Amino acid sequence: MDRTVIAYVIYLLVSIGLTVWVARTLSRNGRIFLSDVLHGNEQLADAVNHLLVVGFYLVNLGFVALYLHTSDTIEDTRGIFEALSSKLGVVLLVLGVMHLGNVYVLNRIRRRGIMEKEQFPPVPPQGWTAPAAGA
Repeated sequence: MDRTVIAYVIYLLVSIGLTVWVARTLSRNGRIFLSDVLHGNEQLADAVNHLLVVGFYLVNLGFVALYLHTSDTIEDTRGIFEALSSKLGVVLLVLGVMHLGNVYVLNRIRRRGIMEKEQFPPVPPQGWTAPAAGA
């Protein structure tokens, strides 16, 4: 079998495995975070979580597929490792950027929810003041 094909197979197996692992981790831990952000609405948290996971899979697996091609001919075993290290390194960086992007967006949503809660006073006002005459 051609060494380039071997590199492709290893690249796909490792990249898809990493993508699935990161997506499951984000889904499991992100659900709790989304529930807090969405004020305990569990059904909405599950729906948003599922949509985020599907989007994560589509973007990352699409990138993995597009980044599969190599124009270099792999001559030996060392070439396989060099090609895999550069390709998998880029895939890991993309996965990390996607993860940080998700966390950033969810944190912004959470902060907005906290700010909306803080717009109301913690206790109702005790009375009112009449407007000044002549103003």
